[in-house]
Amino acid sequence: MNAEPQHPYQREAFYRRDRRSVRLAREFTRKTLADWSVTARCDDVLLCVSELATNALLHGVPPGRGFRLRLALHTDRVLRVEVHDSGPGEVRTPDAPPESEHGRGLLLVAALADKWGVGERHPGKSMWCEFEDPA
Repeated sequence: MNAEPQHPYQREAFYRRDRRSVRLAREFTRKTLADWSVTARCDDVLLCVSELATNALLHGVPPGRGFRLRLALHTDRVLRVEVHDSGPGEVRTPDAPPESEHGRGLLLVAALADKWGVGERHPGKSMWCEFEDPA
């Protein structure tokens, strides 16, 4: 029987649809990682949080709503970052042309994280990424 990994450390925060929310999500993540003594790959984690939060604000959060950021450190030392939004919209595969000024966020997440993906949520979606052994 395969058991789900336990996550003895978990924190979450809710952010309104506001341009300052990305900065606040990064600050929340930075403090959480410090509290958990996670020191490796912090810059990668913070950049991925910024990109997922920005995507939620630009494409997934309807007016008057917000997004939820959840951080979980599992017993197998995998850090999972999840951003939940309540808006419609599909996530396109990260394939921005080189001359594009937009569309590189998920390319960065795919390059920096060990795993990433999109989960269904009603309403909305959950975008996530994982970092193995970030301690």
